Amino acid sequence: MRHKFGIMILVVFVLSLLCTGFSPAPVLAEPIKLSYANFPPAPTFPCVQMERWKTEVEKRTKGKVVVNTFPGGTLLGAKNMMDGVIAGQADIGNLSMAYQPGRFIVTNATSLPLGIPNARVGSLVLWDLWEKYQPDTFAKVKVLAMFTTAPTNIMSKVPVRTLDDLKGLDLRASGGAAQILGAWGANPVGMPMPATVEALQKGVVKGLFSSLEVMKDFKFAESCKYVTKTDTVIYPFAVVMNMDKWNALPKDVQSVFDDLRVEQSEWTGNYMDDHVKKAMEWSVESQKVEVIELSAAEKAKWDAKLAPVTAEWIEKAKAKGLPAEAIVADIKALINKYAK
Repeated sequence: MRHKFGIMILVVFVLSLLCTGFSPAPVLAEPIKLSYANFPPAPTFPCVQMERWKTEVEKRTKGKVVVNTFPGGTLLGAKNMMDGVIAGQADIGNLSMAYQPGRFIVTNATSLPLGIPNARVGSLVLWDLWEKYQPDTFAKVKVLAMFTTAPTNIMSKVPVRTLDDLKGLDLRASGGAAQILGAWGANPVGMPMPATVEALQKGVVKGLFSSLEVMKDFKFAESCKYVTKTDTVIYPFAVVMNMDKWNALPKDVQSVFDDLRVEQSEWTGNYMDDHVKKAMEWSVESQKVEVIELSAAEKAKWDAKLAPVTAEWIEKAKAKGLPAEAIVADIKALINKYAK
């Protein structure tokens, strides 16, 4: 009897050891790894917002998600960003819709000369416009953020003070901004922003029409010693995710991504506006760039040339079955809403 009792005690003792100190440690789940592609160099504002989003996601998911970022076109280039994300070459991608104006008709309407005053307003207007119309172009992806550049201005090797100075001048531009240069009599040359550095060096273009942060980000201030203030239109961007990857995410992670969408869009707009200010301070102080302000009379001449641009867009969009007048009216109303 004592022998059996002793064996029972031994068995209980061994089982208790197995259940405590000698049991295998729980297996920690591997983090969800996501790739995020971007086309411009790392110091530029689209990549700065990418790194901010990565940091926030990793913090808010408590390490459950790890985001690997690929700036500078190392994973996908500017023109194949959307299709690359749809195909799964990258889980997430940041694209400039101006590079494919015929594809992103609704969202590219924010590139019309309608008076978007800054990147914060532009970003919130763009987000609301996308959310209302839900264009089919984005049906195969999950939209994670939308934002815009600050308004465009002319950066050039030669001074541009009048419309006559602009006639026939080769300037880099894309999308709606290229249309505007054409209306002013310049010669718009389409190319991705990174290619513009070499194009300026070789004299292929005499300048560019874009938002002014590139004066510092791409060091354009070293060759473009004149900035003509037009504050005309913006360039819209979108951050999109592969739909299969999105659907595979746990619900709590999806909630984090959703919660960040508007916040990230507005954050980027605010960052952009501040960045433009600092870039121009650097350009004027260290690179001796001259800023040319158009007189009221001259600006009125420039603006008058742009009236047909919006009218032409409306006719073309209507021909494709889009509610063009409503889209333009919505953009104007949203500008008033967010500019207050």
